[in-house]
Amino acid sequence: MANRRSLKKQVKQQTRYLLHACTVVYITTPNIDKEVAEDILEQIIRYQSEFITRINHTEPGNVKLYYKKLHDEFSTQGAAIWTEIHQMALETEA
Repeated sequence: MANRRSLKKQVKQQTRYLLHACTVVYITTPNIDKEVAEDILEQIIRYQSEFITRINHTEPGNVKLYYKKLHDEFSTQGAAIWTEIHQMALETEA
């Protein structure tokens, strides 16, 4: 298992990628729904905050299982946000 510091770095790096992608779509797409883009940006910020908090406060019990579950949820939610960004970009092109 990686230490907490490296897990936090991974979370921050992933959210930087998400924020960058969303910002690029937001700036470069002329007919974008600004409310949808802003909602996605807020969702990314909450995503980072939630997972950093969960890393800081490990639940007692089976720590390996806790971090495996955390990693799976992190991957799933990250993929969902990537999909939303991609969908936002595609909807404005049509």
